[in-house]
Amino acid sequence: MATKRSVEVGDPAPDFTLPAQSGEQVRLSDVWKRGPVVLYFYPKDETPGCTTEACTFRDSYEAFKEAGAEVVGVSSDSVTSHESFASKHRLPFILLADDGGRVRKEYGVKATFGILPGRVTYVIDGEGVVRHVFSSQTGVQRHVHEALDALSEIAARA
Repeated sequence: MATKRSVEVGDPAPDFTLPAQSGEQVRLSDVWKRGPVVLYFYPKDETPGCTTEACTFRDSYEAFKEAGAEVVGVSSDSVTSHESFASKHRLPFILLADDGGRVRKEYGVKATFGILPGRVTYVIDGEGVVRHVFSSQTGVQRHVHEALDALSEIAARA
């Protein structure tokens, strides 16, 4: 069976289970059943762009909660690395360890220049359908603004 190149708007979000920074196993469908999910893939803990992006999500976290959404970050870093990253930067949301990049591949998140893991944000509604996709390696803060705008559109349609 041929797989699509990447997950797009209108597609069902591929479900998966990965360990969080707490060590607990998190299943994506359990999260979206509680409301929309902002699922963001980022290259690496403690790099300048990824730290800026994570802290921007942190600083806007109340706005995401008000929109009924949960933020979930994913990279190939270990649970231990995520635990340290989340603690150091006081990140109130879930970071998932995608060891080997299996989920990144499932979503079709492409590498930049063929080497750097891509930076893509998906907004998934409470039914598990992808409603927005934003990909930018350098526009790290725009991921937050794009996600909040998409959540407003989801709320307006509800």
